[in-house]
Amino acid sequence: MCRSVLKGVIPMPINVKYLLGVALALAALAGCATNPITGRSQLMLVSGQEAVASSYQAYSAMTASLQQQAKINRDAAKVARIRAITGRLIPHSFAWRSDAARWKWEVNVIDSPEVNAFCMAGGKMAIYSGFFDKMNPSDDELAQVMAHEIAHALSDHTREKMSMAMASDLGVQLLATGAQASAGQTQMAHALALYVIQMPNSRTAESEADQIGIELAARAGYNPAAAISLWQKMARQGNGSPEWLSTHPSHETRIAELSRLTPRMEPLYREAKGKKQQTYSF
Repeated sequence: MCRSVLKGVIPMPINVKYLLGVALALAALAGCATNPITGRSQLMLVSGQEAVASSYQAYSAMTASLQQQAKINRDAAKVARIRAITGRLIPHSFAWRSDAARWKWEVNVIDSPEVNAFCMAGGKMAIYSGFFDKMNPSDDELAQVMAHEIAHALSDHTREKMSMAMASDLGVQLLATGAQASAGQTQMAHALALYVIQMPNSRTAESEADQIGIELAARAGYNPAAAISLWQKMARQGNGSPEWLSTHPSHETRIAELSRLTPRMEPLYREAKGKKQQTYSF
C-alpha cells in the first residue's frame, strides 16, 4: 500500500469497519512506485505511455473545440509572451527527467476569465487569458506559474491523478458489490475517496510542484521572489475553502513555504542571470 494513500485522514461520522473495508479495497488495488524526482511513493496503475497518450488526445480535442469557438490564441502578444517564457523553462526541465526532451511540448492561451493554467503529461500546456487580465503578472511571476505547472508533468502527477481516480472508482465498486452496501454507504464511500484519498494527495502534489517549480524558474533566470508576490496576488483574489477541504494548500501555507525556499534559490538565479539561456522552439 502506498505510504501516502491514507495520509491525513479527516475525522468523519462513518463506521470504523466500513472505513477499513474501503481502505482495504483501495490497498488491494494499489500498484505503488517510488518517484525518482520526489522520493515519494505514488499510486501508479496507469503507465507513463498511457498517461501521455491520453493527455495528447484530450489536449488535441480541447484545442480543436476551442479553435472552432474562436477561444484560443486570440491575443498574439499574450501568446508570444508565454511562449518566450516557457521556451526558456523547458530546456531546464530535462535535468529532472531526460525523456522530457522527447515530449511534444505545446503552449496556448485560452480566452477565458479564469485565473488558471495547466501542464498535462507529456508537456501540453495552456494558460487562461484571465490570468493576464486579472493578475497583471510580471514575466517572473508568469515563469513561476508555468514552472509550477511543468513540475506537475515532470513529477507524474497527471499519471498519479489518473491512477487515483481509477483506484477510487474500482474500490468503491468492489466494496458496494462485495459488502452489498446501501446507497447511502456507497455515497459515503465516494465522499471518502474524494476527501481522504484524492484531496490530501493533491495537496502533496501541489507542494511538490511549488518546490520543483521555483527551482526550475530560478535555473532559467527568473527571480524566485516572484513566487511569493504571485501567491500574495492570488490570496487577494480570495478563496473561501479551508485547507482541509481543498486540493491546494492554503495561501498562507504556500507563501510561508515559498518564503523558506526563496533564499536557497537565489544563488541559482544569480548564476543563471549571467548566462545566455537556451530556448525551446515551438
